[in-house]
Amino acid sequence: MASEHELSEFLKSVEMRAFKRAHYHVRDEEAALDIVQDSMMKLAEHYGDKPAAELPMLFQRILSNCVLDWFRRQKTRRALFSSLGDFEMDGDDSTGFDLLSTLEVTVDTRETESAEDTVRRAQIFHAIESEVQALPARQREAFLLRYWEEMDVAETAAAMGCSEGSVKTHCSRAVRALSQALQSKGIQL
Repeated sequence: MASEHELSEFLKSVEMRAFKRAHYHVRDEEAALDIVQDSMMKLAEHYGDKPAAELPMLFQRILSNCVLDWFRRQKTRRALFSSLGDFEMDGDDSTGFDLLSTLEVTVDTRETESAEDTVRRAQIFHAIESEVQALPARQREAFLLRYWEEMDVAETAAAMGCSEGSVKTHCSRAVRALSQALQSKGIQL
């Protein structure tokens, strides 16, 4: 059984990665924050008594389900209010997600890094972020779980609710698409 401290530490450790993953999916910062908060609350309420080793898999599955629920609610809202002018969503999404503002730098490289290197690195991060967001939803989810969350194939399959073969296919296609897109921009990884 996970202690209250273990649960708290686990949630602190996954908070930022979960936010980034949710934001990549929904492309709305406030919605991503709500999704992560809901996921954390569901984990604590329903599974807080589980062993600490089970928390990562449970949380990833809950987070995936919360993202899917958000998309279902959005689809329902659009269907209900599509003809009502008073309820149209405004298209102003000027607040973009900045990957660089969320990265923690453990070593201060500003003293040794040139301005040109800093700008180049920022451009590469922006290009990678854009290409990850452009991936189809299932490929993006598989890619983020495997390479961002560092889950193995079996864990990813369990979190996504699909077969291991599907995970491998989605990951392969995502890596190929990202590689081609970034190479076409002159970025060699």
